[in-house]
Amino acid sequence: MPKYRSALIVGTGPGLSASLARLFARNGLSVALAARQTDKLAALAKETGASVHACNAADQKDVAALFEALDAAGRTPDVVVYNASNRVRGALVDLPPDDVKRAIDISAFGAFLVSQQAVKRMLPKGEGAVLLSGATAGVKGFALSATFAMGKFALRGLAQSMARELSPKGIHVAHFVIDGGIRSAARPVPDDRPDSLLDPDAIAETYWHVLNQHRSAWSWEVEVRPWVETF
Repeated sequence: MPKYRSALIVGTGPGLSASLARLFARNGLSVALAARQTDKLAALAKETGASVHACNAADQKDVAALFEALDAAGRTPDVVVYNASNRVRGALVDLPPDDVKRAIDISAFGAFLVSQQAVKRMLPKGEGAVLLSGATAGVKGFALSATFAMGKFALRGLAQSMARELSPKGIHVAHFVIDGGIRSAARPVPDDRPDSLLDPDAIAETYWHVLNQHRSAWSWEVEVRPWVETF
C-alpha cells in the first residue's frame, strides 16, 4: 500500500474540503488548497500548514499552472480530491444556456482537467489516488435540477472509466456519492431531526478509509448518507 505524502484539494470551502484538509494534515500529508476565491482560506491554511492557490478548475491553463506551481515547490500531489461543483436550479425551459454550460464545466470538465494533470504525474510512479466528490444527483436526476444532474452524471462516468483504465496501473480512483446535505455553520442540523445532515468530519473519515484500502480490495464508489434516510 503506497504511503501518501502530498494532497491537493480542488474546490475548497468551509465544509468537506476543510475537514479533509485537517484530516490529511493530522496524518502527516502536506496539503495544497485550490479554489477560485481564496480570500476565506487563510485560517484553514494556517491551521493545516497548507499552501493556497487561486485556480478556476474549468480553465485548462489555470489547472496546468496549478500543477506546475506544485511541481516547482516540491509538492506534486499523490492524492488529489476534486470537490468543485456548480448548479443552476430552474425549469428546463427557463435555464440560461450559458449558465448551464458553465455549471457543467465546473462539475465535470474541471474534474477531467484536474484528473488528467494528476494522472500524468502518477503514471510514471505507478501509484497515486484521485478522489471525486459526487452527489445524489449523479445517480438520480431531480426535477428542476437538470444542470446538476448532468454534471454529476458525467463526473460519475469519468470516475468509472478512469478506475477501469488506471487501477491496473496502480492508481486508485474513487467516486463518493454524498447522498444528503452536509451540515455547516450556515446549515445546522434541525433540533427535531438529529443527524439528518451528514457530518463533514465523518465523510472525511470515509475518504481516508478508502484511501488506505489494500489494492486487493479497492472500492471505486462509496455512498454515504444519514442513517435516518428512508432510501
